[in-house]
Amino acid sequence: MRPAAAVPSAALALVLLAGCTSEDRSDEPAGQASDDAPAAVTVAPDAERTLVADEDPVAAAVSTSRALFRSSPVAVVTEAGETGDELLGAVSAVGLGVPMLLGGGEGDDQLGAELDRLGVETVLAVGEGAGGLLPDDVDVDVVTVPADPGAVEQATGLDLDDGRGVPEADRAAAVAELAPDSLPALRAEPAAADPASPSGSPSASPSGSAAASSSAAEPDGELPGLGRPEPLTDVLVLASGDPRSVAGVATARAAGAEVLLTGAVADPRGSAEVVERLAEEPTVVVLGADLAGAEGIDWKLDTAASGAQLPGGGQLLFPQHTLIALYGIPGSGALGLLGEQDLPGAITRAQQYAGEYQPLVDTTVVPTFEIIATVASSSAGPDGNYSAEQDVETLRPWVEGAGAAGMYVVLDLQPGRTDFLTQAKQYQPLLELPYVGLALDPEWRLGPNGVHLVQIGQVGIDEVNQVVTWLADLTRANALPQKLLVLHQFQVRMITDRERLDTSRDELAILVHVDGQGSQPAKQDTWEVLHRNAPAPLYWGWKNFIDEDVPMLTPQQTIEQVHPTPELVTYQ
Repeated sequence: MRPAAAVPSAALALVLLAGCTSEDRSDEPAGQASDDAPAAVTVAPDAERTLVADEDPVAAAVSTSRALFRSSPVAVVTEAGETGDELLGAVSAVGLGVPMLLGGGEGDDQLGAELDRLGVETVLAVGEGAGGLLPDDVDVDVVTVPADPGAVEQATGLDLDDGRGVPEADRAAAVAELAPDSLPALRAEPAAADPASPSGSPSASPSGSAAASSSAAEPDGELPGLGRPEPLTDVLVLASGDPRSVAGVATARAAGAEVLLTGAVADPRGSAEVVERLAEEPTVVVLGADLAGAEGIDWKLDTAASGAQLPGGGQLLFPQHTLIALYGIPGSGALGLLGEQDLPGAITRAQQYAGEYQPLVDTTVVPTFEIIATVASSSAGPDGNYSAEQDVETLRPWVEGAGAAGMYVVLDLQPGRTDFLTQAKQYQPLLELPYVGLALDPEWRLGPNGVHLVQIGQVGIDEVNQVVTWLADLTRANALPQKLLVLHQFQVRMITDRERLDTSRDELAILVHVDGQGSQPAKQDTWEVLHRNAPAPLYWGWKNFIDEDVPMLTPQQTIEQVHPTPELVTYQ
């Protein structure tokens, strides 16, 4: 286990909020606005990290309200799953500075308990029938408002900006951007045009000013005047962007908390912005079962809070990045392009190669060195293992020079008669750097009596999995960004029982590098064969040989003709 001093937040408590409880809190409130009008009272969680991992959106909305609000005279309620209602409900909650709750789900019994805990006197029920979501024993005034911008304005006194359609995938992001002085009338973007419409236009009402809403849409009553609560300026709410988190995101913005989304990957390490913010040690609320309930969320938050980032940003290698590498050994051009020039020249050359790929892909292209750290030898050597291990300090200038230039580095092992784990451990000082990964080259893994160039080497999957475990443990213990583990392979037999490869460790991105040479049809055949029955998740690498390929693919051909598109392209 990593010492607490390495990442100070590691020793702090994680509180899992469940929406089914309603006991009083002992938290001291952040404060209430000085305005004479009643206002909600916000409260920062006691713990540095709070996980809201409820599967049910109704329960999750309650849990978020409990985490961030001490009390509120008003709450917004909409029906879970009614997209248009939820979007306008979110706008209303943020504008008013009050919690947003849901009804109509498995956690309906929790809605009444939360209204009682907050001391709610008036509910703004947004959407047809939303008022009927309240339990019978809840004694509050109810203002029912159709999901119509004009009706919301009339009931709340808010001034909504022009309407904006929001696709389902962007709902949470649109709500995360809301602020009291920026309240667009959000509406659900229709999936397709309504064929029954005379003009073929979408069935939802078009974008326009809130005042243009139908005059028939009238609220049933008006809310009392409200002051704004004291904003929670040092509370960060993380969510993946799942549409089911809309109510929780709205409650967070209503409380004045900052909301950051991790995006398509439910992992805080994937966003450079999230990593930077977590390094500042705010109070954190993690929202959503997909993120807060993810396996390993505690150590992933610890890692993100370290602030270390990969070249190209964030702490996850793929799918955000594409690596373009020079292969070889410093000081010698005999084994690849990398050693054909000095360090500054190699850096410049790698950057030039990478630059040719950037216009061809949507990812961030990262120039890379793949350095042969242990070189297959024709002689046994003093240790008898037919592998010449380069000294760590000999390699350090190249590794650190590449890192300073914003490059990634992979250390390649050609172990001869020893095993991969034994050699990997020799390079631990370099592997503890955040921009250094590891490659295993089974072609040069000999049996007890083998010699190089007599037969192609191979390795059993148990030996590979030993490296997986050791490297993943090293990465987690040092709060390092995700580390690349490359498995070189151009024959099925080179890695026996590959289907048992341990791909469960999120600390690593494991990549099979298909590094055969020759004609393009032969290379494509090898590529296709090695993809068969591959365990998941795996990433893929392609090698372009300058002299041996017939012909060598250009960067554009590599991207257009190699499918799936490789995450690593190496030049030798």
